[in-house]
Amino acid sequence: MASEMVYRNFAKETSHAIRYLLAVAFGLLFISCSDPKFKPEWTKERAPEQFSAQFETTKGNFEITVTRSFSPHAADRFYQLVRHGYYDNSIFYRVVPDFVAQFGNTDTVVMNKWRAVRIPDEKVICGNVRGTVSFARSAPETRDLEVFINLKDNRTLDTLNFEGVRGFPAFGKVTKGIDVVDKLYSGYGESTMTDENLYLNRAAFYRSFPKLDLIKSAHIMNDK
Repeated sequence: MASEMVYRNFAKETSHAIRYLLAVAFGLLFISCSDPKFKPEWTKERAPEQFSAQFETTKGNFEITVTRSFSPHAADRFYQLVRHGYYDNSIFYRVVPDFVAQFGNTDTVVMNKWRAVRIPDEKVICGNVRGTVSFARSAPETRDLEVFINLKDNRTLDTLNFEGVRGFPAFGKVTKGIDVVDKLYSGYGESTMTDENLYLNRAAFYRSFPKLDLIKSAHIMNDK
C-alpha cells in the first residue's frame, strides 16, 4: 500500500499543476484570437441519474458508468464535458503504475472558459477503489476538468485533507475495458507533471513523451 506521503505528493503535484495552469490560462485569454468551443448554457445541463460514456483511446475502448447520487455536481460537470467533446483528442498525461491514470484537455483557452464556472465541493460517498473515477483538485471548488482513474484501491484519497478540503469523491467507475486502462503507457510516471509544455506547447510536450496514450474521442452512450 502506498504511503501517506505518496498521496500527499499526488495532491501537491496536482495543486502546482492547476495553479500554473490558471496563470497560463488567464494570460492566454487576452492574447488568443481563437473562438473556444464553449457555451455558458452548457454548464447548466443536468446529468441523468445514471449514464455511461465511451472513450476511444490509442489502446482501445473503455466505458465509464456514472451514478449521479455519488457526487451530483461532479456527475453534471463530467456529463457536460463529455457531451460537448471536451475530452476529444486529450492526453493521458499522468499515468503512475499501481496508482492512477489521469487525463484532460490542454487547450488553455477552452479550459479557462469551463474553469470560470466553479462547482461546489462534496463529501465522499463512493470511495476511491480500483476502477473508480474522480476529479483531481487543488484548492476548494477546483474539481472541474482533470479526471483520474484509480488503478488500484486508493482509500487514503477518501479522507486526505489537502488545502482545507477532505477527500476526492468518486462519481463513476470503469465498467468495461479496465484491461485497456491497465495497458495505458505508464513509463514516465510523475515526470510529465513538471513539464510546462503540457499547457504551453502540446506538440513539444508530446515530442518529449511520445509514448503517452491519447483519447481519440468520447461520447455519452444512448444520448438523446
